[in-house]
Amino acid sequence: MNNPNDPSRQGERDWMVETQIVVDGITDLAVIAAMRKVPRHLFIPEQDSEDAYGNFPLPIGFEQTISQPFIVAFMTEALKLQPGEKVLEIGTGSGYQAAILAELGADVFTIEIVELLAARATKILAKLGYNQVVVRAGDGYQGWPEERPFNAVILTAAPDHIPEPLLEQLSVGGRLILPVGEHSQNLVLIRRTEEGYQKTQLLPVRFVPMTGQAEDGPSF
Repeated sequence: MNNPNDPSRQGERDWMVETQIVVDGITDLAVIAAMRKVPRHLFIPEQDSEDAYGNFPLPIGFEQTISQPFIVAFMTEALKLQPGEKVLEIGTGSGYQAAILAELGADVFTIEIVELLAARATKILAKLGYNQVVVRAGDGYQGWPEERPFNAVILTAAPDHIPEPLLEQLSVGGRLILPVGEHSQNLVLIRRTEEGYQKTQLLPVRFVPMTGQAEDGPSF
């Protein structure tokens, strides 16, 4: 599938969007445009980059993965982002999801527990010009309190419970999307209202476990 005459690999991104994104129900035009634009292969280690546009997760080192394209698009669309909104991402990983969020006009604050991954993502994002993405190395369980509130929070690793600090850092009307579960995981969307929180189950998924403080269980 990799065309040596097309180093930008735009044809592969177009193929990915048509066969994995649009056909599976993604309709948000901004999300589709972002998936078509961001060079996914640059976020993947060279030995696996040939498979960058396949519909499956890929290893990025340190027992972490980059999610399959459809899941990235699905989670992004579910947040219903508007340009200028402030987003917290827990689990920077490769930096690809942060780039997609930035393409939608979001100001992105992203935390990665593996320092070398955080450093690599910072370098790639800067090289591609995503200056509205701020990367921090550390445990994301407590969120980013000094930057709250956030219009949206997205987790790209699965805790076995919903971290309370992340709920508290949502603005009213804010959305939190995350996979929850230890063995059987579900993607969950939570919206903060004046009265509390509305929770919606979206679909079964499989993510790497969230490490760090999340492994200790709820703190309340």
